[in-house]
Amino acid sequence: MSAQPQAPRIPRRRAPIAITIGVVAVLVIAFFVFVGLYADVLWYDQLGFLEVLTTEWIARVVLFFIGFVAMAVPVWASIQIAYRTRPVYAKLNSQLDRYQEVFEPLRRLAMYGIPVVLGVFAGVSASSRWQLSLTWLNRTPFGTADAQFGFDVGFFVFELPFYRSIVGFASAVVLLSLLLVVATAYLYGSIRVSGREVVISKSARVQIAATAGVYLLLQAISIWFDQYATVSEAGPIITGAAYTDVNAVIPGRGILAAIAAVVAVLFFVTAAIGRWRLPLVGTALLIVSSLIIGSLYPWVVQRFQVDPSAKTLEAPYIEKAIDSTRDAYGVSDIELIPFEAKTDAEPGALRADAQTTANIRLMDPLVISPAFRQLEQFRQYYQFPDALDVDRYDIDGATQDTVVAVRDLALDGLGDAETWFNSHIVYTHGYGIVAAAGNQRSVDGQPVFLQSGIPSTGVLPDFEPRVYFGEDSPDYSIVGAPEGDDAIELDYPAGGDSERETRTTFEGDGGPKLDNVFTKLAYALKFQSEQIFLSDAVNPESQILYDRDPIERVRKVAPYLTLDSDTYPSVVDDRLVWIVDGYTLTDQYPYSNKVSMSEAIADSEGLPATLPFDEVNYIRNSVKATVDAYDGSVTLYAWDEEDPILQTWQKIFPSALEPMEEMSGDLLSHVRYPADLFKMQRAVLGRYHVTDPGSFYSREDAWTTPKEPTAGANTTFLQPPYYLTMQMPGQDAPSYSLYSTFIPEARGEQSRNVLRGYLAVDSDAGSADGERGEDYGKLRLLALPEDDNVPGPGQVQNQFDGDPSISAQLNILKQGQSDVINGNLLTVPVGGGLLYVQPVYVQSTGNTSYPLLQKVLVAFGDQIAFQDTLDLALDVLFGGDSGADAGDNEVEPGTEPTTPPGEGEPTTPVAPTDEVQALLNEAKVLIEEKQTALSEGDWVSYGRADARLAEIVAELLELTQAEPQAEPQAAEGQ
Repeated sequence: MSAQPQAPRIPRRRAPIAITIGVVAVLVIAFFVFVGLYADVLWYDQLGFLEVLTTEWIARVVLFFIGFVAMAVPVWASIQIAYRTRPVYAKLNSQLDRYQEVFEPLRRLAMYGIPVVLGVFAGVSASSRWQLSLTWLNRTPFGTADAQFGFDVGFFVFELPFYRSIVGFASAVVLLSLLLVVATAYLYGSIRVSGREVVISKSARVQIAATAGVYLLLQAISIWFDQYATVSEAGPIITGAAYTDVNAVIPGRGILAAIAAVVAVLFFVTAAIGRWRLPLVGTALLIVSSLIIGSLYPWVVQRFQVDPSAKTLEAPYIEKAIDSTRDAYGVSDIELIPFEAKTDAEPGALRADAQTTANIRLMDPLVISPAFRQLEQFRQYYQFPDALDVDRYDIDGATQDTVVAVRDLALDGLGDAETWFNSHIVYTHGYGIVAAAGNQRSVDGQPVFLQSGIPSTGVLPDFEPRVYFGEDSPDYSIVGAPEGDDAIELDYPAGGDSERETRTTFEGDGGPKLDNVFTKLAYALKFQSEQIFLSDAVNPESQILYDRDPIERVRKVAPYLTLDSDTYPSVVDDRLVWIVDGYTLTDQYPYSNKVSMSEAIADSEGLPATLPFDEVNYIRNSVKATVDAYDGSVTLYAWDEEDPILQTWQKIFPSALEPMEEMSGDLLSHVRYPADLFKMQRAVLGRYHVTDPGSFYSREDAWTTPKEPTAGANTTFLQPPYYLTMQMPGQDAPSYSLYSTFIPEARGEQSRNVLRGYLAVDSDAGSADGERGEDYGKLRLLALPEDDNVPGPGQVQNQFDGDPSISAQLNILKQGQSDVINGNLLTVPVGGGLLYVQPVYVQSTGNTSYPLLQKVLVAFGDQIAFQDTLDLALDVLFGGDSGADAGDNEVEPGTEPTTPPGEGEPTTPVAPTDEVQALLNEAKVLIEEKQTALSEGDWVSYGRADARLAEIVAELLELTQAEPQAEPQAAEGQ
């Protein structure tokens, strides 16, 4: 049987399969990119800031194209010219022959691929500088000339950085082109190395010399621009051009720029005549000159001329730095008030400061959060932040400082019920704001709530309580339904022990609508959840709410702002809104001291997130923003309309900001001076409160911010500034203010914790529509004399901790496994001196316990007092009668808390019976006798009073059990 011929094998064609897979992969990636861009368009469009997104996109695309072309075309042209002008019959060695054999099949790909790859990187780099480019195109003059060159400050802020970036980009393009030309010329024989001899063809010589000439010309321009950069470079004493810079560095850079330009001309000459000696000698001369003129000569001037007479020679430049720094940080108009602080606590000393005394805040927002959680959380799916906020409200015609917090969602509290449907459809929003009086406490030390409960009740104006946009809102929620459909979203529990729940449907415009298949698919891909696409709870009226944190929301619509690290909630015009402060910054302000913003604003209240713009030397609180807690709408107000940086951005985004005149009086009454700006200013004023150049140079009166006194001796955290309603010397009436203190700057191991300065700023923006308060932002600095030893916060805290009688009483409070917590140590200018006030809390070790305000520590000069209430402590401190009443003067033993735990509505206090009141009065006297006996070491009297006090407590227990209507409600977990 004959063998049958085999059919020829058909070779597999893998190329089409690979191409198909590649095309599919590209399409998939492109689709995901498009989905992300599409979602961004919907988000910005719904919020009314689509202009911001499109302007940024257009700027990025245009700059990417410019960067790509500016890099790819010169590189491609350089490679092409080097290749096309190669010698046709060049004699190559065997090694180069092998290189050519390997490279030749890839030559076309490399000649086009290398420029494209470099162009893509250059385009990405250029597109990232869209803000720099737009501010240059829309720059606004500052109207102030710099002290060295006489240019407008706007040149250094907007123009010089742009010009230097252009020169740097062009230098990179030319340098890469030069390297690729040399590589191509060597590979194809235009450059040959024979022993010690280097032979370069004419075409290669012309191209290399011309390219090198262009590069050196760019370096000459760069060095010339470096002259101007000296006014914003940090030096050992100041930021800016000092004596050595003005007399050696700046002239030297001008000379070096001229030398570099001459050398560039020599390279152009070489391209024409073919002699390399002149440019090589010129290059060597440039290097030597840069060492001598750029480094050695300034060192000689500094070492032998400046250092021996630095205080005299540097004085004019230090004066420039002082003036510029104070202008750049907005402290040039600070009111310096010499303050001879009294240290003797005399009877009636506080009579003239009665309003300030009545507003001293005892509720520490960093301590009482557990009390808010235990008393006002109600359900496991609600939460309060660890650090509460301070605000103020007009109540019955008087300003009341309050500690406030929003009751937000905590989905992890759902436990096993944390399904997709519950997390994104049912539990969609928090509920209400809780506000406690800052200067009051209940009988057992609980906060006195001015607004509380579910539904929210209290003295604040009526407002929309639902919080769809908060600091801890879920990553996304789907809300909304057709009219008539049953409500799905949990609104709030009914209260008490009832498990009934109230349902609601979101009726605002808070997010993009999921009204078509493609949009649902886009968001299903964005959040990687197929439930968004498949769930029957998603209907044509559904909206998806995301990016709900107020600070993140403002950051996205105003990418040119640096935002304050803290936002706070306020009831404004019947709405609950978040107020966010925005800053415009630069690090190019001439002669202004550079400060690390992250270091300046870090204190015991917390460390800021990583800042994209850290080293700054100019700051303005240029924008006030509000974010509606119900619908997430963002409004930006141009707060500092004279700021040239803000004016520049208003040209870029003309419809993004509202004028300050559009702010309502209700909103202005809650606007405050931002803490981060104040921290930056106090960091600067530690040295720049001194305006005499000689004293500044010697650091004779340098100050620093005290360390947090309650954090222990080894802490590195600074004491934060505090908001208080108080009257500073020079003010006619108390106003809402922010203050901080100064102590002498430590030198080596020597550190004196005595007060040297007290800085306060008026934070009351007024309450008239569109009219900012006349004194808002007014900085006042109390300067204490050098020979005045008013104790600083650290010393006062040591006095409190080391006093034997106080320690004995604290040990009593610690009985029963309780912890004693020191609250914020406040410093208040009253009575002609400085009064220290510190609340003391007691917290049991139970899981549901919370701090209760039990005692108050006060100090004035070297005298201290420790009593149950601030009012009593002040009377003891000031000889039996302080002359003023504190805010807690109505707290009497036996009265009910204003808001019992677990209830949403305040109750009316029940007065004790005559018999109970008599026993309470006797107990009060016995407590005072115990304290007196303890301080005098009379243990017999102490034991007698203690025994009688125990009898009275037993009698009170028996009476209150017989009269349950007068029994104070016990605190949960205590």
